[in-house]
Amino acid sequence: MHPAIGILLFAATVAGMEAFAYAAHRWVMHGPGWFLHASHHAPRTGMFERNDLYAVIFAIPSIVLLLGGVQLGWWPGTTWIGAGIAAYGAIYFGFHDVIVHRRLAHHYVARSTYMKRIVQAHRLHHAVTSRHGAVSFGFLWAPRADTLKRQLKARSDLIRVNMEPD
Repeated sequence: MHPAIGILLFAATVAGMEAFAYAAHRWVMHGPGWFLHASHHAPRTGMFERNDLYAVIFAIPSIVLLLGGVQLGWWPGTTWIGAGIAAYGAIYFGFHDVIVHRRLAHHYVARSTYMKRIVQAHRLHHAVTSRHGAVSFGFLWAPRADTLKRQLKARSDLIRVNMEPD
């Protein structure tokens, strides 16, 4: 396989993972998977939370594709796709767990318009303490904060809102 095709597969996978993550977050984690995700909308009492199991679950396809592509002789594109899934997971970890939730100590302060928008959107997502009524389910793209605030206000009689910062 030509490297340019592999790089395109990799980039398309990273982009596609944002759509997958949005759907999984909105309709699985805030749906039947709430029994794991609820821990993420509550104060953490230790280093880990039940929600961390999603990282393990979502890593399995990446591991299988990388193993198949590198060791088992599968179609070479599986390696690039598996690497794209892994890259999205690393980006997600860096943004979500490190920058937003500060699960690792750091001194980074969001200064760019993009990073401020993403961080604020995620904080507005966490303003809702129940599985229903949340806004902004993506991780690398988010609507403007004023749009999200209007959505929260319109839903305020239907949801529990957490006034404590994350």
